[in-house]
Amino acid sequence: MNTEPRIPDPDGFYAALLAAHEGLDEARSADLNARLVLLLANQCGDQAVLLACIDAAREDLRTRPTP
Repeated sequence: MNTEPRIPDPDGFYAALLAAHEGLDEARSADLNARLVLLLANQCGDQAVLLACIDAAREDLRTRPTP
């Protein structure tokens, strides 16, 4: 699993991601996120890496205080 930044323009990507969610209600926004995750997972194509990413994301949530 690669955790070093690899996106050439992370701020631009984040802005595009936020813009994609504009005008969507919470359910549609969640749908967009789910579809995006599946598309990106397919681009990766390595199930071991994907499972490691799931574990890392869950662990991060376990260690953060609940807002």
